[in-house]
Amino acid sequence: MRWARGRTLTELFAAEARPSPRNGEVAETPPDEELFRARIYGLLARLLAAPPDMPLLASLAGLTTDNSELGHAFARLAEAAGAATLPGVAEEYHDLFIGLTRGELLPYGSYYLTGFLNEKPLAELRETLGRLAVARAADVKEPEDHVAAVCEVIAGLIDGSYGTPQPLSVQRGFFETHMAPWIGRFFADLEGAQAAVFYAAVGRLGRRFIEIERAAFAMDA
Repeated sequence: MRWARGRTLTELFAAEARPSPRNGEVAETPPDEELFRARIYGLLARLLAAPPDMPLLASLAGLTTDNSELGHAFARLAEAAGAATLPGVAEEYHDLFIGLTRGELLPYGSYYLTGFLNEKPLAELRETLGRLAVARAADVKEPEDHVAAVCEVIAGLIDGSYGTPQPLSVQRGFFETHMAPWIGRFFADLEGAQAAVFYAAVGRLGRRFIEIERAAFAMDA
């Protein structure tokens, strides 16, 4: 698992950007609409793994959007990024996810599903990741059910970062088992969190995107 890969939005959404081959393999090229999905998940993973840096904030602030529901969410994120400062978003991230003893939110699947950390949902996720040959990097201390981790994993399943792009059935299975039961609630909580300003816009984008993903997977089932 390779959290916080530090790509700017330009790199995330550039049409010419493609997943890098692994171990000399020739990477398949997913359709642009699939890469767009992967990059939204990748952006959410980046923002939830650590506070944004200045290049990422600048890229977000410069977004042009359309009049769709998702476009409105991106427009709100662009507005929030334009008003944000590095110290401000760092303090906000700390208050939301770290705190003195704990943050306002606990961004873990196990907590949302059971009320406790490191419970059965984490064990089940680890089993799935083992089957997919996805392993947590040695320098990553957070458990695999952190919201940033699951967003990064599904991005990799879509764009082939872990070898080759996975079929929709594999993506759907991961989403419905390890994300759908809780991640929408997390994004709604983030959108309404007391400490959230910039991250309220991140929550709105995540909530709306997950709604779209849920509906799309249901239609393709």
